[in-house]
Amino acid sequence: MTSLAITHHGSMYGVIDFYSEALQNGIKPIIGCEVYVAVGDRRSKEPADRTPYHLTLIAKDNSGYKNLVQLVTKAHLEGFYYRPRVYKQLLEEHANGIIALSGCLNGEIPRMIQSGQTENVRNTGLWFKEVFGEDFYLEIQRHPGLSEQEMVNAELLTLSRDLDIPLVATNDFHYVLKEDAPLQDILICIHTNTTINDEKRLRMHGDSYHLKSPQEMTALFPEAPEAISNTQRIAELCNVKLSFDQIHLPDYKAPGNKDSDLYLSELCSQGLQGRLPGAPARYQERLLFELEIIRQTRFANYFLVVWDIISFARGSGVLYGVRGSAAASLVLYCLGVTDVDPLQYNLVFERFLNAERKEMPDIDMDFQDDRRDEVIRHVVNTYGKDHVAQIITFGTMGPKAAIRDAGRALAIPYAEADRIARLIPVRAHTLGEAESSVPELKSLNDSNSSLSTLIKTAKQIRKIRQEKNCKI
Repeated sequence: MTSLAITHHGSMYGVIDFYSEALQNGIKPIIGCEVYVAVGDRRSKEPADRTPYHLTLIAKDNSGYKNLVQLVTKAHLEGFYYRPRVYKQLLEEHANGIIALSGCLNGEIPRMIQSGQTENVRNTGLWFKEVFGEDFYLEIQRHPGLSEQEMVNAELLTLSRDLDIPLVATNDFHYVLKEDAPLQDILICIHTNTTINDEKRLRMHGDSYHLKSPQEMTALFPEAPEAISNTQRIAELCNVKLSFDQIHLPDYKAPGNKDSDLYLSELCSQGLQGRLPGAPARYQERLLFELEIIRQTRFANYFLVVWDIISFARGSGVLYGVRGSAAASLVLYCLGVTDVDPLQYNLVFERFLNAERKEMPDIDMDFQDDRRDEVIRHVVNTYGKDHVAQIITFGTMGPKAAIRDAGRALAIPYAEADRIARLIPVRAHTLGEAESSVPELKSLNDSNSSLSTLIKTAKQIRKIRQEKNCKI
């Protein structure tokens, strides 16, 4: 394959990793999102609003990528009800540069087809065509066991001819290899807190939700070869270019519109005089050296922003602390950000920042938890609400958690799974590492027992845990 697309449900968390990995492997990355569309008004929170429509959106270019980011962001901030929801007006406002596919069986048009709303199907198709123009496609899929999909596909083929809307064939893709289907079942059990013994559990029937080859996809849709060729057409239309070689920092507004490097130098000179009046020449030399590195790496604005935040905290009586290699900077000591004299303790500045380093220097700041909101409010008021965000942290499944979660899904008594988990050394990053240092784990894995199945399953779900649900 020459290209792959990623379309998480309602989010774009995996886009950057996916984009980078695809490029490194010579594959064209196509960025999208399977958004949730509010059934009615975005403010409505009735029972029917708990099951929004699905809609597949793909960025054609950088303007489309920005619009997609806006849609997903506003879906979380403005339309969230059980799920992040966009709404029709929002789609109209951010349609530029975006390719829209009508969605899976939970799309608006497929749902209307299933409920026999013939006239509404036509009107909705025309609405999407008006909003997205030639970039709107009717999406057909085929999975064994979904009889309603065949009926929907037949109606979509007719609608395509009647309204002159192109078709595109997609595959609901949740795991890479066909043989990984049982592992997907385990993961669903983990997510829904059920076991494989529960006949009523949420599950994907069959093993057709893998990454199908072009040949497999072509064989699935002999009645619509144009739906296959349109996947390549869409791939050729998509050309999002993300750049990671430029750091976007706010411009600190220095008094009198002074140059940021000059203003930082002035603050440091004043700070050094205040900290160590008549400081030895080595302090002056170290300060000039650090300021030159900061100038070369263009991080003056970053240092000034940090200084501004710390100055606010100190002036407001908010307790704070700074951790890590930032203590090696005389500049930060002079600015009052840290209280450690790096020269007194022979701390090496290059561990914190050097001219060859491409990443931003890391100044870890902690603020007292019951007044943290005051600091955030100051930053928002200073730099604007649209320039401030709180970052998200993702937890990954460690070896012990994998054993316990797999044990629950496999209906293995908790005491047995917990005993195995406790055998894993704290410092073991993988189950393989744990086996090499704990003979009992190795012997259990080599046995032909339920505990061997447990360990093998935990290994496998650890391996695929990072794979994301997407469509191709």
